[in-house]
Amino acid sequence: MILLEAAAGVGLAKFGAAIGAAIAVIGAAIGIGNIGKSAVESIARQPSAAGDIRSAMILSAAFVEGCGLFAIVVCALTLFL
Repeated sequence: MILLEAAAGVGLAKFGAAIGAAIAVIGAAIGIGNIGKSAVESIARQPSAAGDIRSAMILSAAFVEGCGLFAIVVCALTLFL
C-alpha cells in the first residue's frame, strides 16, 4: 500500500514539473514578445536612438530568457531526480 502511494506521488510530481516547465516557457515567450514589441515601437518613434534601444532590448531579452531557462532546469531536476 505504501509503495502504491509513493508511486502515485511520483506521477504527480512529474506532472507538476511538466506543467511548471510549460508555464516557464510561456512566460518567457510572452516577456520576450513584449520586449520586442516595445522596442519596435520605440524605434519607430525615435529612429535616431535605434542602436541604444536595440542594445537594451537584447540585454533585457537575455535576462528574461535566462530566468526562463533557470525555471526549466529546476523543473527538469524535479522531473528526473
